[in-house]
Amino acid sequence: MEPMTTAQLYAGVDVSKDRLDVCLRWSEHERRDGDVFFVTHDDAGIDTLISRLLEEHPVLVILEATGGFERAVVGALAAEGLPVAVVNPRQVRDFARATGQLAKTDTLDARVLARFAEAVRPAPKPLPDEEIRALQEILARRRQLLGMLTAENNRLHSASKPVAKRIAAHVGWLEKELERTNRDLDGAIKGSPTLRENEALLRSVPGVGPVLARTLLAEVPELGTLTHKRLAALVGVAPLNRDSGTLRGRRSVWGGRAEVRAALYMGALVAARRNPAIREFYERLLAAGKPKKVALVACACASCSLSSTRSSNTVLLGGLLTIFPLDFEDSCFFLPLFTQRPRRGVLRKSLGALQAVSMVAPSR
Repeated sequence: MEPMTTAQLYAGVDVSKDRLDVCLRWSEHERRDGDVFFVTHDDAGIDTLISRLLEEHPVLVILEATGGFERAVVGALAAEGLPVAVVNPRQVRDFARATGQLAKTDTLDARVLARFAEAVRPAPKPLPDEEIRALQEILARRRQLLGMLTAENNRLHSASKPVAKRIAAHVGWLEKELERTNRDLDGAIKGSPTLRENEALLRSVPGVGPVLARTLLAEVPELGTLTHKRLAALVGVAPLNRDSGTLRGRRSVWGGRAEVRAALYMGALVAARRNPAIREFYERLLAAGKPKKVALVACACASCSLSSTRSSNTVLLGGLLTIFPLDFEDSCFFLPLFTQRPRRGVLRKSLGALQAVSMVAPSR
């Protein structure tokens, strides 16, 4: 008599603007093709999807990140207690190619997602709370305004008089809108005791300004829940090997969250120019023939190690070389404290110790 087995159900949901294509895939061999259906992408369709999933009890529901279209679905599924994970579309597409699935339709994508869920089984992640989601949207709008301002100012220099007049008017409107957005950011921070306290803690660290502090609060909600290596990989600053046989390729960093790296980049440059100890180290590396970006990474790594040994209360000791290597102040003085969840008193004590470190760069 064969032992009884319990099939597990995996759900893949392909999200588009108007509809949700769903594939339910059981782990039993005789039912591996799964059940495919679709619902409309509105409140009624989402309710229908939730009712079906609650009846089937899937162990995991997978969706791709689709520029925000997935947020309402993910929020509704999570609110009902369903295990849901949002994954990188590139990973799913690579998985499809690896399994020989080259064609692409909404139905096929749902099947691939369900198969990806069964094979890879990414861990369900809790959603950011409402305060963090609101902060993320305001920060995204601020980045959009800055991008439009840069583009319009670039056009202004080469435009004819009639066109330049209209561009100048648009630039004025954008500048006022940016001021209003900054006020919205201030209001979002001040309206939340948690965000207000966390921002104050971050900005008490030398070199951490308001833009960086708010970017970290909004765009890296995983701070405190991941190890330093996973955190580095998440943001896209973990050096990746390119080795094969006797070949030892150049390590590089890529992927991850570009917005965070953009907010962190200037820290290493500032430290290499303004801090005497780091500037001497940086120049010595350049004299030895190291590329400038490699020297900047080394400056960040060296100061990470130094800052981590200044206080016994920092969470990581010496293993900080892959945490935000393109930034000096922010990686060295802030992130070591948040790679685990320290108690509030320990965090304050650590920040106090780090503030005493002599290597100080101007705040941004």
